[in-house]
Amino acid sequence: MANQVRDDADVLPPTENRLIGTRTLASPDVIDRATVTVNHAEQPLAWLARRGHISAVQLRASERLRRDFHLAQLGPRLTMRWDPLPAVKRSGGGAEPSGGQIAARQRFDAAVAACGPGLSDVLWRVVCMGEGLGTAEQALGWPTRSGKLVLTLALDRLVGHYGLDAAE
Repeated sequence: MANQVRDDADVLPPTENRLIGTRTLASPDVIDRATVTVNHAEQPLAWLARRGHISAVQLRASERLRRDFHLAQLGPRLTMRWDPLPAVKRSGGGAEPSGGQIAARQRFDAAVAACGPGLSDVLWRVVCMGEGLGTAEQALGWPTRSGKLVLTLALDRLVGHYGLDAAE
């Protein structure tokens, strides 16, 4: 048992960006141990980038898309809105979006349109909503292990849309 790796040998203590837990691997994924330590707070794309499954330029493109998604406030609301009531009621209800929010929405829509309808689904789920690849594959009805390939194709289109250079 001298070759067995200790689970906690390289694990740092929890911080605000680390939510440490354990996960039991399925039998095909077991290499040297069945239980591994995971950071539940880590984004799926950061996990893929750290392991060399996506490039640094693909990660930058995904962060840019996620930033516009959040600036445009396109995510679901989890709590009550505490914004002040608008001075004038609009017929559609709700507050008037700001200029920055509108610009972010336009950038987000343009980036998603550049990727195409078949690839935008995986971008929205993994990049914007932070779902894992397995969860996204299951929700989209895709075969197991196909999500990484489709995600890398979508990220390549995103890199092209943003005009990012791999040498940056």
